[in-house]
Amino acid sequence: MPADFSAGARLEVRITPADVGKRVSVRQLAEVTDGHPTFTDTVGVLESWDGGVVYITRKTGVTVRIAESALVAGKIVPPAPVRRVAVPAVTDDELDAVGARAWPATETAPLGDWTLRHAGGFTRRANSVLAGGDPGIPPDEALAEVVRWYGERGTTPYLQLADSSPYAAEADARGWVREGDTLVRTAPLAPLTLLPESPAGPVTLARTPDTAWLTAYHRTGGLADAALRVVTGGPSVWFATMPGAIGRAVVEGPWALFGAVEVIPPHRRQGLATAVMGVLARRAAQEGATAAYLQVEADNAGARALYDRLGFTDHHGYHYRRPAA
Repeated sequence: MPADFSAGARLEVRITPADVGKRVSVRQLAEVTDGHPTFTDTVGVLESWDGGVVYITRKTGVTVRIAESALVAGKIVPPAPVRRVAVPAVTDDELDAVGARAWPATETAPLGDWTLRHAGGFTRRANSVLAGGDPGIPPDEALAEVVRWYGERGTTPYLQLADSSPYAAEADARGWVREGDTLVRTAPLAPLTLLPESPAGPVTLARTPDTAWLTAYHRTGGLADAALRVVTGGPSVWFATMPGAIGRAVVEGPWALFGAVEVIPPHRRQGLATAVMGVLARRAAQEGATAAYLQVEADNAGARALYDRLGFTDHHGYHYRRPAA
């Protein structure tokens, strides 16, 4: 890697453990041969500095371990230039399938191209039929099988239908009730990586949710075991926690799902949700993601306004159907 220190400049370590999370450039002593020192340079995000060891993650995702005693220079450097990449072109069903993998049910079964999903009743998304494509049998038979399958599990039979699905009309004709209108929104990821940090405190990232995260997440109800299995599932899952706010991201290929962004009421309107999303976006970008997406209830005006400001636009809508009571 090219040196990031000017020739002849005074070498000085100007970073400390307080700079964890910032982009830095460091020079370390690699070896001394015949009295001549050899140095190497590393540029990336300072991930941790503990026990005399510094960890820096390069933009390639590779984390470099450096002994603190080997550092001869170090400084904070500006963020890497943002490379804007267009959101990939995908169909409604394709993006819904990506979303389903990011919020996986604990039990699934195929019905032609449809996927029956069950997770003990935790959220409609994980307890509904992802009805994309052809079920392979006539609509009446397909709906009867859906009712039977969920009846055996003691939960309400739901269909998740893209608004563009031809089966929406079929459900209408059979009296299935529409509810839970939801918008799937997308945005380029790069601008989200530039979102500012919050003075309210640091955001920590982990692969599993800790007690603070689970306490702040209000949707579990009495289904803690099922909820934990769903929220920890997915291709590459990250949990963000800071004083007063949490968030979750799941990375798969170019896509990063943002969800479970919760701010405790006394801490709202302080930029905490933005800070959480920025940290998650930077992590997703390090894993190669270039596009963001999320699902938001259509009537949640506050959340929609936030996502508008962050550059999200509507990709498509979906909703749920259930048999009339």
